[in-house]
Amino acid sequence: MAEPSFNVEDLISRAMEAKTFAYSPYSNFRVGAALLTSDGTVFTGCNVDNACYNLGICAERNAISKAVSEGHRKFKAIAIASDMEYQYISPCGGCRQFMREFGLDWEVYMTKLEGSFVKRMVEDLLPESFGPQNLKEGVIPVKNRN
Repeated sequence: MAEPSFNVEDLISRAMEAKTFAYSPYSNFRVGAALLTSDGTVFTGCNVDNACYNLGICAERNAISKAVSEGHRKFKAIAIASDMEYQYISPCGGCRQFMREFGLDWEVYMTKLEGSFVKRMVEDLLPESFGPQNLKEGVIPVKNRN
């Protein structure tokens, strides 16, 4: 079965729309994400601040968590949107690691406010990364360590 094609501009538009739902009273930094699964389903997410700052959640992790909670594990692309005019929005380190959990070979579209974008692969954003296969390779159970 061939992978579904998609329109990058439509995915970016969905991310920009998701940004409008951001809850950001502390950071005042709205972010939206639109995640395309391998079967063509799109999940959106926005950032959600919290008074206990480290309990907030980024838009990218929000969208991925929504997809995973509905049984999706293979992703084709994610678009990220913010209100930044002069540079492309880039996922934070935590989001890069969260994306990496679901593979290295999928696209990340980082946008500016007016809709222009740059495309990177997850692998480009987190080179030499630690992932699920690392836990399978050469792990010595705790009870057998000296």
